[in-house]
Amino acid sequence: MSLQLIATTAEQLPLIRNLYQFYAYESSDWEQEDVEVDGRFYVHDPYLALYWQRPDWSAQLILLDGFIAGFLLIERSEIAGVEALEFADLFLLKKYRRQGIGRALVEQVILASQQPWVVSFYPQDPLAVPFWQTLLRELPFRSVRQLADPDEPELLTYLLNQRPH
Repeated sequence: MSLQLIATTAEQLPLIRNLYQFYAYESSDWEQEDVEVDGRFYVHDPYLALYWQRPDWSAQLILLDGFIAGFLLIERSEIAGVEALEFADLFLLKKYRRQGIGRALVEQVILASQQPWVVSFYPQDPLAVPFWQTLLRELPFRSVRQLADPDEPELLTYLLNQRPH
């Protein structure tokens, strides 16, 4: 199994937007989202475009044996007083789940990094909750601290790998 994380360019925004439809579909029950009149979920294109415009932001494709398996969106955290990158959105197509890909990506991106990271997920998300609970318990993060994000109080938010002051 050959796992690759490939940085995308702005020309691949339509590809990420298309994959995001699957992500939005899966989260629509706990995010209470409906499809638009064109049959698609709303994607805020100006916000999506920021992944190719802002420093430290990126949209990456996840390839397994050369096939698109999903995407990873990384942002700079917007939580006041927190200087960290955010593992913002991780999506794997159903065919590629439960194969250790998500864990390998967390190890490759977060554990291999020297900087702190933020991860957030909905407590109603039946995939994210057990995934992150297992990783937070099993992986050797330098530190794990739960945060209260006043802008997103419904999310479970964790700061990982913060160095002591």
